[in-house]
Amino acid sequence: MKELLHLRLKFIGPLFALAAVITSCSSDDDDDDSGNWVEKSVFDGVPRSNSAAFTIGSTGYMGTGYDGDDYLKDFWAYHMGGDYWEQLPEFPGEARSAAVGFAIDGAGYIGLGYNGDTNKELGDCYRFDTSANAWTQVADFGGTARRAAVAFSSDSYGYVGTGYDGQNDKKDFWKYDPANDTWEELVGFGGTKRRDATSFRIANKVYMGSGVSNGLNQDDFWVFDLDAESWTALNDLDEEDTYELVRNNAVGFSLNGKGYLALGVYSSSSTSSVWEYDPSDDTWEEKTSFEGVSRQGSVAFYNDEMAFIALGRSGTLYLDDTYQFFPNEEYNEDD
Repeated sequence: MKELLHLRLKFIGPLFALAAVITSCSSDDDDDDSGNWVEKSVFDGVPRSNSAAFTIGSTGYMGTGYDGDDYLKDFWAYHMGGDYWEQLPEFPGEARSAAVGFAIDGAGYIGLGYNGDTNKELGDCYRFDTSANAWTQVADFGGTARRAAVAFSSDSYGYVGTGYDGQNDKKDFWKYDPANDTWEELVGFGGTKRRDATSFRIANKVYMGSGVSNGLNQDDFWVFDLDAESWTALNDLDEEDTYELVRNNAVGFSLNGKGYLALGVYSSSSTSSVWEYDPSDDTWEEKTSFEGVSRQGSVAFYNDEMAFIALGRSGTLYLDDTYQFFPNEEYNEDD
């Protein structure tokens, strides 16, 4: 049996073990679903959740987050091909969790978030130059300071929206132009307000959904055309056989022209279920469940060839494991 995770605990009580069994039995047996998860190199730093991440080429970048005691500002690279972690220059802003990350033309950006030590939402943003291995502060976010927003990018621009500003869940979206270091508000998103939503990009379109507002998980699902900068509503996530997609604090990624929604909080507890989205007919198919412990607040690194999920938390247990996903392989409990 493959190890499920590396923990900072010596004992997991019987109630936790029972919960894991119930979660794994909430959907069809893994043998009936395609997809295989392979455990990879454990993160070298402190276990954490709600970090900000982005991918450039075959390297995933991750920083900030919360470890159950402290808000963090260290910054790391995961070399996907070599399967190892490398510590990089520290994030220069305040320590924070629930920030956003995105990449444009070989540079990465991290901003927004929440600093629980000062009890405030943040709106500052920073650019990481991978060639110079250095940070530069850029223009503050154009909307209100917030946490738990969603972010994605085209080849030329970054986009940030939704989230929670300390008083209200949000639904506004903003476009960042790195050439002019400016933010511009966009119009046209007809969805509901939310925080902790999830997105993934396939070709020139970004798919976004899930999240929570006023204590209720949101079920609408949208596509954003990066060329036209316009939103279109798709089938809701709570169709007859896909109600488990309605969740928050999940992780999204794409691979080989398909999108994936994994983990997060379904109903009132974390889930390990994984679903594959086919943009050709706007349908979902359940895949093999994530083979580590169910969790929320994870990060994903992915490109056209590889996809990984790392970190997160399950209750008060903070995690430092990393898994690679092979969507078309048969489940193998021994790898």
